[in-house]
Amino acid sequence: MISKEIRQKYLEFFKARGHEIIPPAPLVLAEDPTTLFTSSGMQPLVPYLLGEAHPSGQRRLVDSQPSLRLGDIEEVGDNRHTTFFEMLGNWSLGDYFKAEQLPWFLEFLTKELGLAKEKLWVSVFEGDKTTGVPRDEESLAAWQKLGIPKERIFFYGVKKNWWSRSGEPALMPVGEIGGPDSEIFYEFADVPHDPKFGETCHPNCDCGRFLEIGNSVFIQYQKQADGSLKELSQKNVDFGGGLERLVAAASDNPDIFQTDLFLPIIKRLENLSGRNYLQDPETTRAMRTIADHLRAAVMIARDGVLSSNKAQGYVLRRLLRRLLLFTKKLGLEASGDYFLGLISILAESYGDIFPDLEEKKAEIATSFREEADRFDEVLKSGIKEINKVPMIDAKTAFYLFESFGLPFEITEEIAREKGQTIKKEDFQKEVEKHQKLSRQGAESLFKGGLADQSYEVTRLHTATHLLHEALRRVLGDHVRQEGSNITAERLRFDFSHSAKLSVEELKNIEDLVNEQIAKNLIVTETVQDLSAALASGARAFFREKYPERVKIYSIGPSFSREICGGPHVASTKELGRFRIIKEEAVAQGVRRIKAVLENGGQKIF
Repeated sequence: MISKEIRQKYLEFFKARGHEIIPPAPLVLAEDPTTLFTSSGMQPLVPYLLGEAHPSGQRRLVDSQPSLRLGDIEEVGDNRHTTFFEMLGNWSLGDYFKAEQLPWFLEFLTKELGLAKEKLWVSVFEGDKTTGVPRDEESLAAWQKLGIPKERIFFYGVKKNWWSRSGEPALMPVGEIGGPDSEIFYEFADVPHDPKFGETCHPNCDCGRFLEIGNSVFIQYQKQADGSLKELSQKNVDFGGGLERLVAAASDNPDIFQTDLFLPIIKRLENLSGRNYLQDPETTRAMRTIADHLRAAVMIARDGVLSSNKAQGYVLRRLLRRLLLFTKKLGLEASGDYFLGLISILAESYGDIFPDLEEKKAEIATSFREEADRFDEVLKSGIKEINKVPMIDAKTAFYLFESFGLPFEITEEIAREKGQTIKKEDFQKEVEKHQKLSRQGAESLFKGGLADQSYEVTRLHTATHLLHEALRRVLGDHVRQEGSNITAERLRFDFSHSAKLSVEELKNIEDLVNEQIAKNLIVTETVQDLSAALASGARAFFREKYPERVKIYSIGPSFSREICGGPHVASTKELGRFRIIKEEAVAQGVRRIKAVLENGGQKIF
């Protein structure tokens, strides 16, 4: 059973059980300053899990959400870890709960996909004394009633069977939501247990015998300022199942890279390199990494991201440079044709859900080739720098990685030639030290948790609508939003425009925004069918699919009218004075404005 069939079967299965099929969110969420990429299906749905009515009017939702997670990037190269993946998801927004969710997913696995029940194992939350969340006896009873014997049901703590976007309860910022979960694992009976992972095998063992294929999260708690967890007014179900892993289970093959989602890329790499995918561990790892990183890089580039040293562009650059490193290990040249051939495979594979990839593939291939040229220069500079250092240690390796983008593998190889050894774990400690500092900075920057729900961010978010319209009126209708990042202190707004803005243009934009603020314009929210909203003149600026029912925010009777998820103030009187503090280039054809609100206005209750 191929991926397209499984994706469609899943959507239709839950549609038949009263779920609305909703379009996926873009991989790059322009309206969410707290994250670089969509990393789960629930991420765009947080307001509705907190109780806000979904624009569709439905409380049962289902979709297939493209997602990106970089936490396992160093693990890519084994038979199951990826950075980009599709998350099949279904949600209950305070409607059904465990009694419906667990039987439904088991039915989908056994009847729709034909998986043998005796190969399915489950895990359940064991409870947590620190937070007071009890052991999940309800899920245990449900699984036993469904015919899963007690010996195939395992209890784990918060590190394994608790889910939030931030991890276990202690790591959740104030305002974050999460809850206990119950996971299903598929057993590849032909894979022997490797004793280096422990004396006995179990579902969460890393030996490869078990593969997690679905996770039912029961989102019913929210982190409080005092560190406690408060039960939400509605109990939600948030299910996620990786499509790649479900295809592997349906194929009874523990190697996801031998499924239809990756195999065409692997075959092309075999033809280009003259090597066999399984001929040796080094070749296997190289081909897996290229296949994974290529998918991730293409999907990021599809959303308009270009390689850079900041934010999403930095992630794209890191993925491409790792890909290029393994391309060199296969003895291949990263030419434009090399990239175009690989991207064409993805354009065909994903043609049904991402038809725009076909028209964008040449442009993406060109940008990847340009990054390959830059990487060659980086290698020359990094190697020149490394030759100045008598002793190469982990700190040096991290400095070269951070300052020059020189991958650890290359530094390690040069050190080896000099008769020196760098421990990968020491290098990883330097990386983790840097990540910790970055997280602390992010927590300070975004005030922790749902920054886009705070009043300060709400004011600035409303101001971006005024800025957007002012840009169009001063510069022209070609202006469109390319991204935004809003904190409690300032807004950052990226837009399409080829030339640096003059002092006069900046003044005209700033004055136009402040004129609207002074008029005390009312901000109104309506919900309409997408077609009706567009026909009424509402603007939809993002390169994404919108649901059939959308929210429209209008500022005044005629100044600004946009499709948007919110949140917004009630009146421009609440904004205060708008001031542009910086204007700069971000990428070719993309400019950036940073602005603040001064002399805070009056809050309207």
